[in-house]
This record gives sequence, C-alpha cells and structure tokens, in this order.
Amino acid sequence: MKEIHDITIIGAGPVGLFTTFYAGMREASVHLIDSMPEVGGQLSALYPEKYIHDVAGFPKIKAQDLVEELYKQAITFSPKITLGESVLHVNRLDSETFELITTRDRYVTKAIIITAGAGAFQPRKLEIDDCGNYEGKNLHYFIKNVKDFTDNNVLICGGGDSAVDWALALDAIAKNVTLIHRRDRFRTHEASLTQLKQSGVTVKTPFEVGEIFGKERIEQVLIKEVKGDHVSVLDVDSVIVNFGFVTDLGPLKKWGLDIYRNSIAVNQQMETNIPGIYSAGDICVYKGKPKLIATGFGEATIAVNQAKLRMDPKARVNIHSTHLFEKVKSV
Repeated sequence: MKEIHDITIIGAGPVGLFTTFYAGMREASVHLIDSMPEVGGQLSALYPEKYIHDVAGFPKIKAQDLVEELYKQAITFSPKITLGESVLHVNRLDSETFELITTRDRYVTKAIIITAGAGAFQPRKLEIDDCGNYEGKNLHYFIKNVKDFTDNNVLICGGGDSAVDWALALDAIAKNVTLIHRRDRFRTHEASLTQLKQSGVTVKTPFEVGEIFGKERIEQVLIKEVKGDHVSVLDVDSVIVNFGFVTDLGPLKKWGLDIYRNSIAVNQQMETNIPGIYSAGDICVYKGKPKLIATGFGEATIAVNQAKLRMDPKARVNIHSTHLFEKVKSV
C-alpha cells in the first residue's frame, strides 16, 4: 500500500523549503517534490550569486547561501524529498486524500501546498535580429558567476529589481557598467535607486538597444532614445538582459484551480478553490500582495496551519514558535 503523507509540497524553491520545515514543526509527515534536479528553484538555477535583500535577519545574503541554509532547516524533520519529477495530474481519491501522478510515479497525500514559484519560466529575449548567435558567449539572461565580468565593459538592459541589483553588484568589479531602460522610471525599491544614484553606474533612460555588432561575440551596441533622435554606440565586453520571464503554469492549469493572470487565486487562508489544496509564494495571488520571498515565508505558515486544521479540527492554529521549538529539542 502506498504511503500516505499528510502534506505534499510542490516546488522546492525558498518558500517550498521553508514550508517543508514548518510542516515538520507541526508534526506533519511531508513529501517535497520538484521537477528540477536540485533544490532552490530560480535562486539556484538562474542567479545563485545575486544578493537577496528581503529576508529578515540578513541585510543581504547571496541566493545560493540562502538556499543552503533553508535546505539545512528543511531536513530537520526528515521529510521525503523527490527531485527531477514533475507533477502532471491530481485526482481526488476520497474526501480526505489525493493521488498525485508525476512523470515517474504516483503518490498519495491528505493535503497539497503548491509553492512552485513562477512555474515554468523562460527569460524574455532581446528582440534584435541574430542576437541568438551570441547566447552562451557574452549575451547573458542570468548570471552564474559575477567574477566572469571582472574588468569588463558591461551593458545591462532592464528596469526591474534584477537589473538594478546586478548593476550595483558589478559596479565594484567591472571596468564600467551602463544601465539602460526604455522608461524614465525603474521598478525597484527606493533604497536601491538611491544606491544607484550614488554609484559609478552610468544610467541612460529612456533608451533601448537598436543594433548589435560583432562576429563571434558582441563588440558594440547601438542604443537609441525611445522617443527621440539621440543614438550612441557603446564598446562592450558583456551584455546582460533583465527583461523578466515568460512564465507558464504547465499542468497546473488543468487541475481545475482558479487562475488569475497566470497565478493561482487564493483567499486569506491560502486556500485555493479546491478544498485541501493550498498555495504560497510567487505562484499564488490575492489582492494587494507584494511578491517577495519574505511574503512567501509568512504565507507558508498560514497554508500549513490551515492544512493541519483541516486534517485535525482540534489542532491549534495560532502556535508560537517558542512552543514548537520545545518539540525540536527533543527530536
């Protein structure tokens, strides 16, 4: 007979890892599943060297360092962790259990918490003819090692948190950094904008890439004013494009979940429209939600507590961490 877990968590990014830990704190048996071959989600896959600024207790912490600490925390209560498997379908077996069908196996669980980040994702590409020829050379959509840009002339394109964060991070090691954005205003935190103004980064707005030149690698980039006639040509060693990602919920779209703008709709208890299925982190949405890792951590505790209450109506919801840690000491 198949083992029945209390809670199955889909997605082993930072929020999924913390959800795993907190579910263990509530003495739930946990199964964590992710399609990637390693834990960490986008943090590990796309920008392990990027600094994260919205985690309480850390003025800044590298993404991969955060993942490693979250993983140590997640395995405290010995959860089952299955990597390299995608969940394709979910079937309700009865009023208390679900069957999850993956690319390799079938699993049974009493509750599901979806923490799959943005779902499947692909970077938004630079829409310039033949620019694909430079991918894997010196056209980058994510950064694995900041040292690769030492003493480089770097052009960064984009207007969100990632573009500004990378500009600030590379300012200290690159020969020079130019940041262009096609609008006058950046979509980032005010403190980051203040740091940007005080840095050595050259900022050009509203500008966009017009043409790129080079044989094996990009050697020069022509940038043009969006609503004007000004153009200039920059000598570059590296070009970084941070236009965000095209996301896809994949098989989740066929589960019967309420979807709003490519995210799973939840209420204040992190409940989806399907009883027994909850969600936390960037993949879910409700009115006024800021998409931050810190937000996802709080949502994780709500989702776990509601799942626990559904399985055991006598369970307490408002549990203080000091009470729970008494149990950790005895494990």
